[in-house]
Amino acid sequence: TKRNDPNYKKVHNLAKEIAEEGLDIVTGGGPGLMDAASRGHHRGRKNSKIADPYSIGLTITLPHEQKDAFHLDIKKHFNRFSNRLDTFMDLSNLVIVTSGGIGTLLELMYSWQLLQVGQVQDVPIILLGSEWMGLLKWIKKEMLRKKFISKKDFDFIFIAKNNKEAMKLIKEFYGDFLAKRPLTADFNRFRLHKI
Repeated sequence: TKRNDPNYKKVHNLAKEIAEEGLDIVTGGGPGLMDAASRGHHRGRKNSKIADPYSIGLTITLPHEQKDAFHLDIKKHFNRFSNRLDTFMDLSNLVIVTSGGIGTLLELMYSWQLLQVGQVQDVPIILLGSEWMGLLKWIKKEMLRKKFISKKDFDFIFIAKNNKEAMKLIKEFYGDFLAKRPLTADFNRFRLHKI
């Protein structure tokens, strides 16, 4: 994804706001939207409410050379996706999923499965943008209706149409995290139950 792409700008601006809140960010540390996130986060530090939020990149060995994002404070390299995904979840209090390919779907489904089976708790997943609606409708039609999953599995999946909605969720979830309480706010307008 190039810098003039609307998705690049959206991710860049969201990461900038995240840094301004003094929150760290974890990405795959590569080009495209990962670069947008690390660049935006780096830019947002100038107005950060807390000193030095970190941009963390979890890079991976791929068959084609992948250039690392420039603005990483901490970088850890992996040879296997499974180890990398576990590290993502160890470091994350919240997952934001934006446009992407198979790797993005892998990370979404892995995070969701860990929540489903209780290996992680209270880690909300925010799906940013409208492109996820078709997939979610398919999951409800083909998986939920056939009882391969339950309605409860949607409890930690949230839709944010834009960065403003995403930041509202992030701030509220972070408040719950700091208070060490389960997610208590009424987020029904962002929940999937309406799909």
